[in-house]
Amino acid sequence: MGNSPIETVSLDPTYDVAKGETITAWIVSDLISSGFPGIATPAEDRVNYRFINGFVDVGDLPCRKAFWAEMVGRAIEPECDWPAARLNLPGSNRRVEFTGFWYVPTHIRRWLKGTFRSEAPRRLHLRLRTCGGVRIWVNGVEQVRFEPFRRNVESTSDVTLELQPGDNEILLHTEDLAERDTIWFFELELLDEAPLTVALPVPLDSDEVGRLASLVRDVRPSRDVFVGSALELVFDASPGRDLPLVVEVYSHGHDRAVLARAAATLGAAETRLAVPETLGIPDGYHGVRLTIGSGAGTVTRVIDAAFLGRLSPGMTAASIAARKRAALDFSARCGAERIGRVLAMVAAGSDDRATIDRIISATLMSIDRREDCSDFVLVPLLWLVRAYGERLGPETVGKIRAAVLGYRYWVDEPGNDVMWFWSENHVLCFHASQLLAGDFLPDAVFETSGRTGREQAALAKARLRRWFDSVEAHGLAEWNSAAYYPIDFIGLLALEHWAEPELAGRARHQLNLIFEMIALHTLAGVPAGSQGRAYDKELRAGPLTELAPFAEVAYGEGWLNGGVASLPMFCCSNYIPPAHLARLARLEAGRAIEARYAQGLDAGKLVLFKNEAAQLSTVVDHKTGQKGHQQHVMDIRLAGHPMARLWVNHPGEDDPWGTQRPSYWAGSGILPRVAQHRDLALMIFDTQDHRNGWTHAYLGRDGLDGILIEGNWLIVRSGAGFAALHATNGIAMVTKGATAGRELRSEGRLCGWIGTVGCGSDNDFARFRERIRSTVVVFDRDRRALSVTPPDRPALRLAYDGTFSIGEEPLAFDHKQPRPEVTFDSARFADRVDRLFYS
Repeated sequence: MGNSPIETVSLDPTYDVAKGETITAWIVSDLISSGFPGIATPAEDRVNYRFINGFVDVGDLPCRKAFWAEMVGRAIEPECDWPAARLNLPGSNRRVEFTGFWYVPTHIRRWLKGTFRSEAPRRLHLRLRTCGGVRIWVNGVEQVRFEPFRRNVESTSDVTLELQPGDNEILLHTEDLAERDTIWFFELELLDEAPLTVALPVPLDSDEVGRLASLVRDVRPSRDVFVGSALELVFDASPGRDLPLVVEVYSHGHDRAVLARAAATLGAAETRLAVPETLGIPDGYHGVRLTIGSGAGTVTRVIDAAFLGRLSPGMTAASIAARKRAALDFSARCGAERIGRVLAMVAAGSDDRATIDRIISATLMSIDRREDCSDFVLVPLLWLVRAYGERLGPETVGKIRAAVLGYRYWVDEPGNDVMWFWSENHVLCFHASQLLAGDFLPDAVFETSGRTGREQAALAKARLRRWFDSVEAHGLAEWNSAAYYPIDFIGLLALEHWAEPELAGRARHQLNLIFEMIALHTLAGVPAGSQGRAYDKELRAGPLTELAPFAEVAYGEGWLNGGVASLPMFCCSNYIPPAHLARLARLEAGRAIEARYAQGLDAGKLVLFKNEAAQLSTVVDHKTGQKGHQQHVMDIRLAGHPMARLWVNHPGEDDPWGTQRPSYWAGSGILPRVAQHRDLALMIFDTQDHRNGWTHAYLGRDGLDGILIEGNWLIVRSGAGFAALHATNGIAMVTKGATAGRELRSEGRLCGWIGTVGCGSDNDFARFRERIRSTVVVFDRDRRALSVTPPDRPALRLAYDGTFSIGEEPLAFDHKQPRPEVTFDSARFADRVDRLFYS
């Protein structure tokens, strides 16, 4: 990954790759893709209604089996005359990566080329890792063929290349079958002691290529959120010459709609670039696609940026009925191009037929193609046609009927798609759509299954009962998820509204529980907290997640945005969350609470502490020492700003803007031991042999009024909320690169972290700071034991084996029920406030 440029007599830019580093300097072709569905057959039904958080072995789909049969070992003629699309240059990623999302089965491939330079004949030893398949030609002769083609599973092979003296032309072909979320990469690690010189045959010198590599590696938004202002990009160094850029801002929604596009020039001496074309784009946490340079000297980068119209929550109506109406009107005007917007439009009385027809047409195409996530749009489409069919017109209703009858509702029906049937949220939505569709057309025959609608509905009811049995017993594996609660709402709200009394009642019960968990973990209108499944685009989005508007409508404080996956269903329904939950979402001054409960088959043991201006949330004793997935294990939220958020994790990948699971910020490469009591959380990381031998904290810097680093402590404030983090190995602010000013690193594979919160006035903050500075922290590395002694309080001790105590009193997590239990409430137990440590 180091690949430092070296001086040579050649004009071509060259890199020296040392043992253990990877070869990441390549010229890359455009993506070559084509559909590859295979033969439609039923799949093995491996759904046992015991939902886990992590990799699910679903077997091999028909398209994968067909891909193996046709692609492995086939003849491939080396192509050398393809136009160069861009350069892949050494940066933060050891891999050469093309990970992405494809909604239907797609054969994807690219060509790459470079030059390996050798002074004498050489046998080059490399370790090839890949998701996909790789072939390598040296001077026109195929020397490597490695084609495991295992979906999203890394495979490894040690390979040898025979190099001749001088320049050796290397041609590499990488390919895979894309099935929805697709990890696609290769990694070539040098095993030899002798370094390897890699040259890029491009009309640029080493200095120019080095500057391009720095630009693409270090670029970042200048702010966490752009409030009524244009996007501004920051680079650590200027390009040295005027450099053309193309900036595209696009939605992270299903349609990936381009919201703004601009061609600009980064001046030779400039390190900042404003993009005025982004003024006025819809609120959201959006992708930013950058193309830097031109011709053979082009590099690309994808980052993210948040855009928000106003910083403070707006005035909301006093009644939930009025807030529902206001949200429905907003969704009709400003919703994303999804079928939920059409539901809002029709319910609100809109006569914008062009928009309605356009969105319905796109929705039907997704359903007819059996795109992944089409189950998410089929449910609100069925709501729309059942509730407002007479307003759609007979032609549109006929098209909807045809799509409903032609759909594949479960794995026992033949298909050659890559729809995901196996996760908690998809199982619910498939069963809900099958029930609503069967009830809608009870006497019609559904083409894929051959069943009547009445038979489909009966089968769906039996399956839904199994789903409810599971989540009622264990809770949700995707707890607190800002990405997946809105998807759960698709199925649950539809069942609450349309199903028979038994299933409607069970859906209502689950809705009540979810809204209770949202209330507990919402502070100043922003849902936060630990999560069973998290993505960067939710963690760094603040009030811009699809979940945030539900808090606004339910509890009267927050933000609306363009998310319409299920919000219009909530607004069209008669369902109202229990009234008492508003007091949990918006604590009165002076009140503090703690809640404990468990969610999921894997028993995510959740602890939440919250006062009027600060919130600390963890999942404790969760798969300690195992490889993480998307579990967000520790979270701090402060009320002074919607982006005021901190957390600690072990990065699961190298690239700060990567999308792996776990990623740099979302999830953990290796999960820590965690414990929490009241307003104090302890974490012990042992990252073992993971290649990232350090841990780090994220700072939502725009939202913080002050940042203090004192010894091993970070102390921050946002409005009336305070927080502190401590790392036993010390902490250092990252000052350059993609995470500058927003990442605190602590080096070392074995490390203890502490997190705590408080709230109050300036005087209270001074006392909080003094108590933090007077806290005694001891970390016994040999025993992997962390001890924290706050002033005038007993010591808390956590061992990596799970032992947790306060003073000499063992503290066990005894709250294994899915429903939250408030275990501390200063409003009810005023004499127990002394059990708090810093609040």
